[in-house]
Amino acid sequence: MSAEPQAAGESRYARLRRYLKRSDLPAFRALLAETRMFSHAEIEVAAELVDESLERGSDSDYRFTVAESAGEVIGYACFGPIPCTVASYDLYWIAVCPSKQRSGVGRQLLDDVEQQIADYGGARVYVDTSGRDAYIPTRAFYERNGYVQAAVLPHFYAPNDAKITYVKCL
Repeated sequence: MSAEPQAAGESRYARLRRYLKRSDLPAFRALLAETRMFSHAEIEVAAELVDESLERGSDSDYRFTVAESAGEVIGYACFGPIPCTVASYDLYWIAVCPSKQRSGVGRQLLDDVEQQIADYGGARVYVDTSGRDAYIPTRAFYERNGYVQAAVLPHFYAPNDAKITYVKCL
């Protein structure tokens, strides 16, 4: 995080900011639980990334964009450079509260993340997601936004739950 918080801009969808507040952690936990897509363990991992970023500040490799509407967190994305690579980044999390899904907020978050990655000199964005049927809309979202399937690891997360990796060249 920088010494001066940076707003990423506003649009008809949401106001974006590129810094975390301590109050984001419970909001992110609630948002992830509300989607009913993430297990308790996954929500705990997401919380650890927030904690690490808040503790380390600008020394953290985890970057966040937060979407707000009427002062409430309605979505967020977390990304960072992939260690031991040149110009490759992971998009670790992108989530939008269910009532705002399919409204453009996810696309707004993704566009902002991609712009930041390009600004940092990144050339590729990788995303891992589940092969379960519940994730069909998630995979369609990435495909609509120019991501291509790069790998499938069968039974990765659990029996009959593949890890599907997408990539987009910026």
